Amino acid sequence: MEITVARKRLEEMRDDLDRTVLVLRGEHPLSRGGTAEAGDAGANLTEADRNEAAVQSALDHRTAVLAALARVDDGSYGRCVDCGHEIPEPRLEARPATPRCVPCQSKLDRRRRLRAGGPGGCASRCGGFQGGRPPG
Repeated sequence: MEITVARKRLEEMRDDLDRTVLVLRGEHPLSRGGTAEAGDAGANLTEADRNEAAVQSALDHRTAVLAALARVDDGSYGRCVDCGHEIPEPRLEARPATPRCVPCQSKLDRRRRLRAGGPGGCASRCGGFQGGRPPG
């Protein structure tokens, strides 16, 4: 992907994410000065939790976009941050903010799943207990 095209797409993504966060932060009735009915407290909390998760997701994506823009500026955009190999053009077109090639991203995802006790992780083999046995 041509660097000027990448920069333009990333800047547009950043601007869209900024607008999304502003809208999401203003969407919950309590954030606009509304009040909660006692019976609605549980529903409002759930709605607030979903809203906050959406805000956090947008902020995380924005952080990735800003990091990609920094790589554009320093000349490393399009190279995997882990192995240094070139990231294939189709991957950059599909995910312009991606910092890793597919093999390195797959390795990272596997490590995260193992730490979180996903398939093949400690929790699936030993019930999540240190040393494979419950304490005591």
